[in-house]
Amino acid sequence: MSTIHNFEELEIWKDARELCKDIRNLINKDEMFQKDYALRDQISRSTGSIMDNIAEGFGRGGNKEFHNFLSYSMGSCLEAKSQIYRAFDFHYIDRIEKEKMLDNIDKLCFKIIAFMRYLRKTDIKGSKYNKK
Repeated sequence: MSTIHNFEELEIWKDARELCKDIRNLINKDEMFQKDYALRDQISRSTGSIMDNIAEGFGRGGNKEFHNFLSYSMGSCLEAKSQIYRAFDFHYIDRIEKEKMLDNIDKLCFKIIAFMRYLRKTDIKGSKYNKK
């Protein structure tokens, strides 16, 4: 594994960014979804929180803190998943869109969990512990 110097290099952050954009596009496709300010804003915030917590955790410089922020990202993933069901139940998205978004969220959750597992097992403890 090569050294990662910034959070933008992380695959999970890139995937979270794509999910955030996909949600924005989904909202913009349906006028009623756009007008449901509470759900629209909540799902936008939860998907934005996924990528933001990955970035913030990376910036902390230690694996334990990074792991903690990844757990926040997982919580936001599951929150977004629940909100996708609400959008479907309110007829803002169709079954195909729902399944696609749920699949994307599940894949991202799996990658975050795998990365959390890696952080727990690695001997590398984070950049703030590097002594030069």
